[in-house]
Parts: sequence; C-alpha cells; structure tokens
Amino acid sequence: MSKEYIHTEKAPSAIGAYSQAVKSGDLVFLSGQIPLNPETMKLVSEDVSEQINQVFINLNYVLEASDSSLEKILKLNVYLTNLEHFGKVNEHMEKIFKKPYPARAAIEVKGLPKGALIEIDAIASVK
Repeated sequence: MSKEYIHTEKAPSAIGAYSQAVKSGDLVFLSGQIPLNPETMKLVSEDVSEQINQVFINLNYVLEASDSSLEKILKLNVYLTNLEHFGKVNEHMEKIFKKPYPARAAIEVKGLPKGALIEIDAIASVK
C-alpha cells in the first residue's frame, strides 16, 4: 500500500524524527500534536483549556492538509500530565464533535515535550 507523508506550515513542524501525518489508503495517521504556536514553536499558554484548544487547531490543520477533517477522526489518543484535566478535554470534545463520538483513550503521563500539559494523536478517514 502506498504512503503519502503530510506536512503543512499551518501546524507546528516536527520536533523529532517523525512526520506530521502519514496517509495510506483511506486512512490518515496523525502524529501527536502538543499546544505549540506553529510560528513561534512555543507553548500557547500555561492554561490547560487554551492548550487543549490549540492541540485541536493543530490537528485540524494537519487533517486539512491530508484531505480530511476533525469530523472524520475515528480514534484519538489523549496524553495528559494530570488526569484532573480529563473533564476539560470532554468539554472541548463535546463542542467539536457530534455523537457518536470518536473512539478514544486517555492516559496520564509523567511528562510531555516542551512541558506541554496535553498531547493528542489521531487516526482519521479521508472519505
């Protein structure tokens, strides 16, 4: 199966040895996005709600570059440095997604790149 590597200047550049996303067949696999401003490559804020919002903005731009959209997300993996922020993730998801919601995992981790409070990766359809 063919692979297409996705990159957009609208989302933060990779800060390691990975692509923003890889499209194969009818699926796009998005690397984790943290709440970086793509122009400055710095965290948008220390506020978790603002960080969650920026992560979804970044995911959306990568999805657009992949000929997909937030509505076509099938699976999300959410990494939080504090599971007490889980409720805020739900609040944002209820604003972004309609029922039925995508499949999701939420995991508390010790730390994330650049001191982020959240990271999300995803699998989406392109159809």
